Amino acid sequence: MLVDPEKTTHLGKPVGKDSSTKTWEGDQWKTGGGCTWGWFSYDPKLDLMYYGSGNPSTWNPKQRPGDNKWSMTIWARNPDTGVAKWVYQMTPHDEWDYDGINEMILTDQKVGGKDTPLLTHFDRNGFGYTLNRATGELLVAEKFDPVVNWASKVDMDKGSKTYGRPVVAEAYSPERTGEDETTAGICPGAIGAKNQQPAAFSPETRLFYVPTNHICMSYEPFHVTYTTGVPFVGATVGLQPPPGETRTGAFLAWDGVAGKIRWSNPEPFSVWSGALATAGGVVFYGTLEGYLKAVDAATGRELYRFKTPSGVVGNVMTYRHRGRQYVAVLSGVGGWAGIGLAAGLTDPADGAGAVGGYAALSDYTALGGQLTVFALPER
Repeated sequence: MLVDPEKTTHLGKPVGKDSSTKTWEGDQWKTGGGCTWGWFSYDPKLDLMYYGSGNPSTWNPKQRPGDNKWSMTIWARNPDTGVAKWVYQMTPHDEWDYDGINEMILTDQKVGGKDTPLLTHFDRNGFGYTLNRATGELLVAEKFDPVVNWASKVDMDKGSKTYGRPVVAEAYSPERTGEDETTAGICPGAIGAKNQQPAAFSPETRLFYVPTNHICMSYEPFHVTYTTGVPFVGATVGLQPPPGETRTGAFLAWDGVAGKIRWSNPEPFSVWSGALATAGGVVFYGTLEGYLKAVDAATGRELYRFKTPSGVVGNVMTYRHRGRQYVAVLSGVGGWAGIGLAAGLTDPADGAGAVGGYAALSDYTALGGQLTVFALPER
């Protein structure tokens, strides 16, 4: 049965007319964000498209009580009629800017011995989600970075009234701390445990390969008034490594059915490139210091590295030309993590804290833009 998203809970069950607008105070939903700006996936067999919606505004949660539907939501929608078949809100009443637009990866795998159409999503909130993409049933919701602390878990008890909702930690709730007060040590930071850098899936290993941010934040919400054409933020954010650590990144292999990390390679900075998994059992990714790396898909063991002139935020790609295979990567530091270096910003709070969080990056790489291409040996 197709479900009208105006009549659904966070798990897509009918509850009544205008349920989503009632989760906003007054007309705040009109200026509350929740837009989609990321990636779309499509299943031709089910004739459904999948995507995520972004964060609510303002970033000050005190000003927008309620679940703020349908921000932070995974959508399954019929592309011909526009009707949503199911929705799942990952972060109701987002207090941390955990934008929900990251890619939706579609695979077919066995769950409980049955072939099942799956959707796997690595959210900025630090949880890796696996759902039955035909029905919207939530199968897995586990942390893919162990330092995630804004929520202790997602309630997976189907008999519970809070089934599918995160169990928020009061100590890391900016709303509970209050306006003009700073909540420190929230993990992950607003930059997310994974941002727009895409993960990859290998049909050979049945694992996902995920570039991640291993980073936390301080968060100070303040009152802000909506004015058309003016930034509507309402929070000051600072980014820091997790307590007792200096690194801010990792590249890991994730079992989406079990909801577990199979291996993880620490990196000094966030891994901001896309991952490339190959049929030859090799996975490629780039680092913010500028390295292109090749690792063993099964174990994570590093096989090769090459230093490019600038930090890698582009996606590693492969192609064939005249019978020979090539691997290429565009390096040129930028994006959220590289904004301080790229734009010459110096205030640590700029870039939602990214300038301060990645201040040391200038010691490891420089600005630039170059396409580096490698030819694989001919057989």
